[in-house]
Amino acid sequence: MWPVGLYHVPVYSLTQNVLRYIRREELLRPGDRVGVAVSGGVDSVALLRLLLELRAEIGIFVSVVHFNHQLRGADSEADQQFVAELAGGFGLEFFAETGDVAGYAAQEHCGLEAAARELRYGLFQRLMGGERVSGAPQGLKPDFFLAGPDGAAEAAPLQSSGNEGEANSQSQRRPRLTKIATGHTLDDQAETVLMRMIRGTGMRGLAGVYPRIVLQGEDHEDEDDDGCGEITRPLLGVRRQELEKYLGDIKQPWREDATNANYKFTRNRVRKLVLPLLKREFNPSVVDSFAELAEIARDEEDYWDNEVSGWLGTVVQWSEPEWARGLPEFGGSQSLVQIATSPVKPSSTKTDPELVARLEEDGPAVLNASISRPWLLTEPRAVQRRVLKAVGEHARVPLEFKHIEEILRFAAEDGPAGKELSLPLGWKIVREPEAMVFVTPDLRQQERIPDYAYSVLVPGRVFVPELGGVIEELLVPPESNFAEYNPQQLLSANLLPRQLTVRNWRAGDKFWPARTKAPKKVKELLQPRHVARPIRRLWPVLLSVEGIIWMRGFPVPARLRPKPGAEAVVIREIQRSFDHEDR
Repeated sequence: MWPVGLYHVPVYSLTQNVLRYIRREELLRPGDRVGVAVSGGVDSVALLRLLLELRAEIGIFVSVVHFNHQLRGADSEADQQFVAELAGGFGLEFFAETGDVAGYAAQEHCGLEAAARELRYGLFQRLMGGERVSGAPQGLKPDFFLAGPDGAAEAAPLQSSGNEGEANSQSQRRPRLTKIATGHTLDDQAETVLMRMIRGTGMRGLAGVYPRIVLQGEDHEDEDDDGCGEITRPLLGVRRQELEKYLGDIKQPWREDATNANYKFTRNRVRKLVLPLLKREFNPSVVDSFAELAEIARDEEDYWDNEVSGWLGTVVQWSEPEWARGLPEFGGSQSLVQIATSPVKPSSTKTDPELVARLEEDGPAVLNASISRPWLLTEPRAVQRRVLKAVGEHARVPLEFKHIEEILRFAAEDGPAGKELSLPLGWKIVREPEAMVFVTPDLRQQERIPDYAYSVLVPGRVFVPELGGVIEELLVPPESNFAEYNPQQLLSANLLPRQLTVRNWRAGDKFWPARTKAPKKVKELLQPRHVARPIRRLWPVLLSVEGIIWMRGFPVPARLRPKPGAEAVVIREIQRSFDHEDR
């Protein structure tokens, strides 16, 4: 148990530097109810202690938030107990929640870090009133605690399940917190920028971790309650070594996460290998240089965002496609009606029920976009790229650098009007004398989504544009602890060829996942999951000469499981975007 009294040792400079950063970025204001996201690691524990030092001067109320990822067994439980006792020692309100991150990652077909972040931010959103508890992502197991001054923790539900009157209902809906503070540091910023540079990014990616982001809920009945909350990063200007010294000076222990030393994680390799090499061989201040680059990029992005907003309302004109005219879902509205990305079956009438259902699903805008061709061609290259990228984002067309460059070459060419250029997801762009027109796919017609197939070595990785991510085959040495991996995704290295093929499933494909009596058609395996048509069509499988050996979301065949002590291969999907996991 930690005493309630605060230590006053020679740490004044760090505390005041943090205060100056908070005020400069306007991260916290008097009256804010701030939940400090504490994992138990050095960054988050130092953040809590620093905000306790500053809470009277800033005028904030501090509480503690902890998310148990259930990824490290007993160590995860010990982390939660440590944070609970830390909160109790200072008489702070304590919110804890447990989530099955591994299960959620398998369900949503994403990496562990992305799944952990999504569940963790879901907790943040609910604590700040941006989302009702009933809207929690699947896989969450609400387990909230309120810790008193004596450190004891008693269970308390986030929201009552019964109807206890109007007054009580309003009380339950009032956000517990207005801000969440996370322990991102200057080192985290440098690591994020470097990783994005290695993987490929634009100016937006170079902006790295933002000092503050707004979380906005979607379900608000009261106009006066917008349900907003902010994630703030008060330590983004502080080096991790400064925090370690600070905690040492005030005799404050913290928890070490053993996975931070595991080189199988990309961030750990960047932190332990790449950055030290750059610092030693090229620039001793490389961490500060990357952080400064991120700050410059953020300011650049702020400027361009304002410019782009103006273009989208002036030089870009949105219009209803001819095939959608007369449908009751549109009614002549010029708002960005959202639809799914895949086409529907042919129908004899425009009000076919299946078409109506598709129009109600989330997806890219079902409006054509027209850009003045003379204006586009006379603007600087930076403006050209920005406006095309913005149109793609509004329509949710995944335009990469190569697509935008191809569009610009197409726009500059001389030739007859009406010439077309194909874009991802069935979109196309039509070149007219005075305009470049983005044309939506006709959802009343059956348009085949192109197949894809890519070769990949074992070990190795391949970027699959159609999935917007990477499929990776990672070797797991015999001495590794298989318990660290999802056993349903481990394959025996001895039974795999050197080269495999990643592709979308095709009609007639069969797969034999473990715990099933016989091979089944891929179509039959996907049907019970009610996977949306565009996602189902692109569902990835991994093939050897013997057939499908891996399929997203399903256990690998029993006959290909590795034996104890043997070398194994784990198949992972990695999203192209990356954000750092809170400390």
